[in-house]
Amino acid sequence: MTRVLIADDHPMVRRGLAQMLREAGLEVAGEAGDYTGVMKVLREGEVDVLVLDHDMPGRNGLEILKIVKKEWPRLAVLMFSMHGEGEYGVRALKAGASAYVSKSAPPDTLIEAIRAAADGRRFVTPELAVALAERVADDTERPLHELLSDREFQTMKLIASGKRLSEIAEAMALSPKTVSVYRARVLEKMRMRTNAELTHYCVKNALVD
Repeated sequence: MTRVLIADDHPMVRRGLAQMLREAGLEVAGEAGDYTGVMKVLREGEVDVLVLDHDMPGRNGLEILKIVKKEWPRLAVLMFSMHGEGEYGVRALKAGASAYVSKSAPPDTLIEAIRAAADGRRFVTPELAVALAERVADDTERPLHELLSDREFQTMKLIASGKRLSEIAEAMALSPKTVSVYRARVLEKMRMRTNAELTHYCVKNALVD
């Protein structure tokens, strides 16, 4: 039986997922609400698939994904997120995820993705397939935000969401000075000068909710 670790910071989401997985004949190996919890379960038990929320507190899903894949390279990781497949899905696959499923997707899609990941296969939704196809275009045709690292991309999103420097630092578990460095890099790579320009770009390109 496929053993699944559910990682999401919302207890109700974890409970609902656990019930759905058990009804589909999958075993819930454990639950975690943050990075520490994920690492604890992985080190104490056997897990075949990690279902990992993108927006985790402290270290976000992409950071956790990279750490997990480095320590357990054969572990299948499925990113489960409220964000659409587009930019986020491509980044997740690039970081080593076996699949990226939106929380708005039908339950059957998640179950199918988990089974594919457990079998060592990649699972790509039609929406993510389109994003991947667009990604193969020449770099000159790619949007500027694709030049950002994952940390820089997260910084830009938080700025565009109206977060203050101190709030961004807390959300990313970094010092305000480090966040300022990331902001400077973002502005340079995006060829912009102000937060207002970043916000306008993110809204225009549907990078913020």
